[in-house]
Amino acid sequence: MKKTFLSPRVIAFSASLAALSAVLQLIHLGYQSPQWGMWIDVVAVSWLIAFFLFGAKSALAVSAVGALVITLFAPDTWLGASMKWIATIPVIACLYLWLRIRKKKLDFYHHAYKLIIPTVIGLIIRILIVLPLNYFYAIPIWTGMTPEKAFLVIPWYIIAGFNTIQGILDVVLAWLVVYRFRLSRFAENS
Repeated sequence: MKKTFLSPRVIAFSASLAALSAVLQLIHLGYQSPQWGMWIDVVAVSWLIAFFLFGAKSALAVSAVGALVITLFAPDTWLGASMKWIATIPVIACLYLWLRIRKKKLDFYHHAYKLIIPTVIGLIIRILIVLPLNYFYAIPIWTGMTPEKAFLVIPWYIIAGFNTIQGILDVVLAWLVVYRFRLSRFAENS
């Protein structure tokens, strides 16, 4: 018998996590910098919860559906949803690839210190991706600034700092929910 993409149980949990992601975006729980306008929020935490519980396929499904739902229910946030998705995928991918390289299963991350190397690598990749995307895509669309003016007004280290804090927050909160609050009891045995 051919294995399906995701089991019905995982699809149900993933749908719930995608809905949670959308709700968190709509109420926009988090902190917005008054000077720079950037958010540190908990929208992608459910995407990483999906990863820790069910793996990369679920995390990709939850993040894609979550970003799409955010775009549909809050049309002005399509830019934020696309940036959130693009920024979070490198972290998820590094966590997944680290498991593959180490030939381990998801419960390998039960010990928080095992997250350090893949998370740091994911954050570096995240920053390398979001810096040009912010200057040439997000900031010009959102503010109307040219990339040249954006370089002068918003220093690169502000964008890198916000993204580092956001990435760490996403991983740490998801890890706490899954492993400390024992949501891991619902995890897929893979």
